[in-house]
Amino acid sequence: MKDVKQQIRSYILDNFLMGGDRDGLKDGDSFLEQRILDSTGFIELVSYIEQQFGVKVEDEEIIPENFDSVNNIAAYLQNKSPA
Repeated sequence: MKDVKQQIRSYILDNFLMGGDRDGLKDGDSFLEQRILDSTGFIELVSYIEQQFGVKVEDEEIIPENFDSVNNIAAYLQNKSPA
């Protein structure tokens, strides 16, 4: 799961925090509260998740509980993965 978190963190840093505090992003930080992503950013993030991890994200799954932090995305992907 550490690799997944690292991939997600790298994507966020490279695409949304280009000039920001690259060391300040913690796994539990809310992308909304920290103003890292806006609605367009979340669409880009979901598209990346689908392509990178080979999952289909349903519209009703695009909620903060699934996509508002590195930890939330990692947990979402773990639950989406076939057991």
